[in-house]
Amino acid sequence: MTVLAGIDAGTQSIKVLVYDADRREVLDSASAPLDLISGEDGSREQHPSDWVHAMEACFDRFDPGLRARIAALSVSGQQHGFVPLDAAGRVLAPAKLWNDTSTTAECSRIMDALGGATKTIASAGNPILAGYTASKLPWTKAHRPDAYAKLATILLPHDYLNFVLTGELWMEHGDASGTGWLDVRTRTWSPDLLRATDADRDLGDCLPPLVAHDTLFDIAPASAARLGLPTTAKVAVGGGDNMMAAIGTGCVGEGRLSMSLGTSGTLFAHASRPIVSDDGDWAAFCSSTGGWLPLICTMNCTVVTEQVARLFGFSTREGDAHIHATPPGAQGLTMLPFLGGERTPDLPLGKGVLAGLDPHNMSPAHLYRAAMEGATYALRYGFDAFVAAGMRFERIVLTGGGANSAAWRQMVADVFDLPVDVPRQAEGAAFGAALQALWALERSQGSDATIESLVGAHVTTDARQACTPDPARAEAYRAPYRRYLQHLEAVMPLFRPGSP
Repeated sequence: MTVLAGIDAGTQSIKVLVYDADRREVLDSASAPLDLISGEDGSREQHPSDWVHAMEACFDRFDPGLRARIAALSVSGQQHGFVPLDAAGRVLAPAKLWNDTSTTAECSRIMDALGGATKTIASAGNPILAGYTASKLPWTKAHRPDAYAKLATILLPHDYLNFVLTGELWMEHGDASGTGWLDVRTRTWSPDLLRATDADRDLGDCLPPLVAHDTLFDIAPASAARLGLPTTAKVAVGGGDNMMAAIGTGCVGEGRLSMSLGTSGTLFAHASRPIVSDDGDWAAFCSSTGGWLPLICTMNCTVVTEQVARLFGFSTREGDAHIHATPPGAQGLTMLPFLGGERTPDLPLGKGVLAGLDPHNMSPAHLYRAAMEGATYALRYGFDAFVAAGMRFERIVLTGGGANSAAWRQMVADVFDLPVDVPRQAEGAAFGAALQALWALERSQGSDATIESLVGAHVTTDARQACTPDPARAEAYRAPYRRYLQHLEAVMPLFRPGSP
């Protein structure tokens, strides 16, 4: 039997899934929580050692006999994190994460050095947004000069776990495109972006080599012993969590749209060529399968519904009842859910806005609905940019914690006016990592199977959770969504850098 492991290093936890490819069955899974270090300046950091300890705790929960059967594994990781290493491979400082907005000023300085956002996009395909890895380097130079002075290698979170597993340093194109330094059109590092980020040194010397998406590495003997894995186990290249979720949800062919309702919200689609927005309306990323992955990211999704539920002393498991008790549009209540700044639209200094309060909608149920609708409308705003660029979709594949809510699944179907499918494997990123490991392993053994055929054989949906748009509700959401856009247009100038 071919047994694979997929490791998903997220913001809130590390998850590990063990999959039997022959029986097409998840044999076991485990998760371990992670702490987040937050600062009033918008900083969001974690200690990379915590990721390692959490990964080890997950493997410790599996039966030793199961671990001994794992043939290959792969790591999915939160994108954009900045892990600085010295020449001996030691971590120099806590990792700054994707949702860290303390480097907003550095983003502008990098783009100004290139002549602005338009020229930055022309150079590499993406603007430098808050959270991208590039802006964290000059921040480190200014605020952690000792770490900058000793800096020898820059890694992303999933790269660091790969380093722990194998003792080797590499990056792959999907996660690398989230640094801001990769020219996504040529799939090579952009000298212009590297110089604009730091003119005092060649940052190319700090970046590990880029490797092909089907490369395999040997696990380090010490790591194999620590995790209880065979010394013959192979480690696939892995990728960013969005790239791995694309595999785990079947988004590896044209016309597929995947949506994740997690701490952040994401929309992504497969493309066989680079799809770059001249205005930076979406992230023009590479995939981890040799293609491209145009992607919309919102920074405030389930975190918003969770905070509202906590405010009123109920669990999000009770949230669907509040949705059913209120009408679409929350009787005029609108929330712009930018509690931690926002990426789509690009408002790193954004704050949450609640508009339209009156005696009829000032209730926990209405506020909870407004939070869920606001998070959904934010993704619809990004979807509209995809459609305006000529992309067309027939269905949405929905994953993430929010997909566990029947009410949210139906809301997505109605707001987007598209059918919604839910994969049987809820942990899309961990499952996608396991499938990438399987694909790389089979290719190393002589198989010429495409990633599309492999995903088609292993990714299935749960018919019981599928939703179709309700025409009456789809119509009922149109005016509230227009109202959301009007409020968004009104407040955007207030949150631009330099606003009073």
